[in-house]
Amino acid sequence: MDGRLKFLVDTNVWLELLLEQERANEVRRFLEAAEGRSMSVSDFTIHSIGVVMTRLKEEAAFKQFLSDTVEDSGMKSIRLEILDLKRAADICRELHLDFDDAYQYVAATKHDLRIVSFDTDFDRTPRGREEPGKALNKKL
Repeated sequence: MDGRLKFLVDTNVWLELLLEQERANEVRRFLEAAEGRSMSVSDFTIHSIGVVMTRLKEEAAFKQFLSDTVEDSGMKSIRLEILDLKRAADICRELHLDFDDAYQYVAATKHDLRIVSFDTDFDRTPRGREEPGKALNKKL
């Protein structure tokens, strides 16, 4: 590791920005301050954003997200293997998380990443989470 903090950016953070919700500017500042290669996104997040954006008839915005986030930024895309998915199922029970949160938790643990999320469910886990604004105060 190069000494920089590394982040797994959760689905709700991306959707906050893509849907221009209340805290979109906070997310924008975080993404502008962090280098692409210091961030990761899970395939689960990518698929979830695809579901949301296509349901909203925002296919062009989804495609732009893919280009900006996955193709052009240097951001790493993370995929869990079968054993990891089994671990996620265990984490659901152990930490009382929904599967989507357990997936992110296992991905973050496996790759030693800090979770950036607005989801308070991560607060009751050993890894915790940081909101984008708080992560900005860390050494990037």
